[in-house]
Amino acid sequence: MDAELDTTGGDAVLRFERRFAHPVHKVWHAITDPAEMAHWFPAAIETELKAGAKMRFVFPDEAPIDLKMTEGEVLEFDPPKVYTFRWNADVLRFELVPDGDGCRLFFSQTLGGGPIGRLAAGRNAAGWDTCLETLAGILDGNRDAVANGDSLQAMRHYIKKFELDRPEIDGDEIRFARDVVWQPADRVWELLTGGEPVKRGALPPASATGSSVPAGPVTAVEAPHLLEYQLRRDGEPAGRVRWEIIDDGALGVRLELTHTGPPASRLAALANWRRYLDKFFDSLFAGENDGPDAGH
Repeated sequence: MDAELDTTGGDAVLRFERRFAHPVHKVWHAITDPAEMAHWFPAAIETELKAGAKMRFVFPDEAPIDLKMTEGEVLEFDPPKVYTFRWNADVLRFELVPDGDGCRLFFSQTLGGGPIGRLAAGRNAAGWDTCLETLAGILDGNRDAVANGDSLQAMRHYIKKFELDRPEIDGDEIRFARDVVWQPADRVWELLTGGEPVKRGALPPASATGSSVPAGPVTAVEAPHLLEYQLRRDGEPAGRVRWEIIDDGALGVRLELTHTGPPASRLAALANWRRYLDKFFDSLFAGENDGPDAGH
């Protein structure tokens, strides 16, 4: 069953519902006991099971997470019904409701960070689908269960479903923003530029323009975070493209694109950059070395 996304108090909320053919007390133990959660939850948890208790989340060494950002607090602990806790800027809530000889789990994640936090809804929804599928396998008796889905396909699905690929339009400006799944800024920059040097006054790398974008000279560059260049029509300035790779630690890494140009070119720019960003995301997440080409 797909995750749903809504907004409460300015923050995005992911919602999941699962039915388990197991009694409440068994599922409650699996979703609250830290030793049991270690089998399906994305991080190991250190805490006391009581409201107000501090929490610490521990990731494997290879996880692309800033280990300084792994604190939280138990907000509600009402056995065997509700378990709610804060994880960094997010709030996770588990609620169990008896259902015949089994029970239903209603799980939600409130994504802190307002509109910026919402960008991560795609990767979070895909990740929780995998976690909950693993939990189901464990409850059915397979303690070594690990769900093996197509993470890239799942993220693509949720990006489209939640309209996370929709730009903001303000006058002559079109702004896209994409979460890039904790990829380091250097890696994003390498894909954006095709590994080519970028110099102010020179033309930008073709990998940052796409074949249908009339690129002029680079006007600003701060590797690996900023690339800006002019758009040209008939040899004259006709707008600009600005790329920013932003890592704010708590909310992850995101890629922002601002296209400024005349309204007459808006539809072409929208279609061009939407295709480009879809392919860029696929290439980045799949680990491909060839940069995307918005013209294909």
